[in-house]
Amino acid sequence: MGYVSRYGRKPQEQASKSSHIHIINDENVKVFLNSCNLPKSEDQILIDTKYILELEPPKENRINIIIAVDGGYTEVPVNKSFPSSTIAFFQYGALLLKISDLEEMSESPFISPEAIARLKELQRLKLVLPTKNVSVKNSASLTESVRLTIYNFFQHEEDKGEKMIETLHWFLFQKYGAEKTEYYLANCPICKNPNLKIKQSEVKEDYTFRCPKCYAKLYLTDAFRFHEVVDDEIGAGGMLGYLTNLVEQFIIIHTIKVILKHKPDLIKQTLFIKDGPLAFFGQTANMHDPMRELIRFLVSKHDINLVGLEKSGAFVEHADEIRGKLKPGQVLLLSNKHIYKYILPGDPDNPEPYASSSYYSSKMIFKSKDEKIYVITIPTLDKRVVMDPKPKDFHNINQILFNVEKLRCDMYDNSLLPIAVVNKLVSLSNHPSAVLLEKFAKASI
Repeated sequence: MGYVSRYGRKPQEQASKSSHIHIINDENVKVFLNSCNLPKSEDQILIDTKYILELEPPKENRINIIIAVDGGYTEVPVNKSFPSSTIAFFQYGALLLKISDLEEMSESPFISPEAIARLKELQRLKLVLPTKNVSVKNSASLTESVRLTIYNFFQHEEDKGEKMIETLHWFLFQKYGAEKTEYYLANCPICKNPNLKIKQSEVKEDYTFRCPKCYAKLYLTDAFRFHEVVDDEIGAGGMLGYLTNLVEQFIIIHTIKVILKHKPDLIKQTLFIKDGPLAFFGQTANMHDPMRELIRFLVSKHDINLVGLEKSGAFVEHADEIRGKLKPGQVLLLSNKHIYKYILPGDPDNPEPYASSSYYSSKMIFKSKDEKIYVITIPTLDKRVVMDPKPKDFHNINQILFNVEKLRCDMYDNSLLPIAVVNKLVSLSNHPSAVLLEKFAKASI
């Protein structure tokens, strides 16, 4: 790294114009580059036909309601001088759309303002998180500030009198079915004591408990393990994507819990759509195990329909590459061998399933009858990611894909209407959103 011009009196050090010759002539560099492989092109990809499924319309389409969830964030500086300080603003949305409204719009010669208003009726959740050199009241460090902020968010957000922290307790201790009396926390955020047993009987009414070793006050939200990726000096910027993905899925879990309490028959009539794959990433990956338990319960008792839609990444690029190899109405179930042979670097004969420690679903590529191409994840009923997927591994696959096809949107490539609408209503742009939020934050702190 070159020297920068701090005071404007001396020039900034420029990079060398000839140093690249030493890299080009290095034999080790040449050997390494010769050993690298690029992803295969369409003509090199062979699709095993046993993984191709023909979409068959369900005998009865029970889906009457669509609930789509998406979220976004932007990180803004509140102090650019030393020491620099930043905070992150999050916004999440849950959009409810009736199939009857959608069909009415498709049959109408024009879309009325009232119809658009119905689409825009969504619940918004907001979260502000300190990410660097900012502490909140009663917190001694950035790590403590992050822990307290996430706890307060789950403690205060509620729907129909149901708090999200209550949903987390219900989720971790599996209070929907065969209730568990204990849950193991990976470690204590204070003393680092590993494999901490949380007894349900010891969790207080405010959803806090004490570490059995250091007796520090801990929050139930510490189960997400975000304290492990916060550095009091470097900051918490590395956890923002993980937090976005986690809250999106807990909005779905929370909505399911509320429906189960007030009108459980609606579960089988509802298609839940998440923007992105059905998985928990990074430090939150430990949530995929209790999520699998919840999915198995919901499948057996309430016939749930849940799908994740991917809009970018290696799998989406691969889907576009092979779109000519699929006929309209066909689905390609992605086996472990196909993933590691054609999409991701790895051994096609790898005995370890792809993303086995984060996904509670498996991927597929769906080409609709109007030739749109989608990368979709649907929960699997097995206790781990399926290496050799078959149609029977996916609950209600035909019904889910049939309704995905009905939700097509021509605004963007291969988009779905609910996801496009909710993203438009909650996403935060760099300009002007980030600029205005920066000014708002500076004026408020």
